[in-house]
Amino acid sequence: MRRPMKQVHWQKSSFSGGGDGDTCIELSDTGPHLHLRESEDPGAELQPSVTAISHLLRALKAARP
Repeated sequence: MRRPMKQVHWQKSSFSGGGDGDTCIELSDTGPHLHLRESEDPGAELQPSVTAISHLLRALKAARP
């Protein structure tokens, strides 16, 4: 028996203009998993570990001017 897939709610980056043609990374949290996708290619989805996302966010914050 297959379990129904959980509904995924995507959140766009606050740095995105929100209009058509604006590309950004979208993030979703479905409990134990995080999901990343490019808004221009929503069919390509990554499921990085929480540790990997944490390292990425720390590196991005450290690189901010």
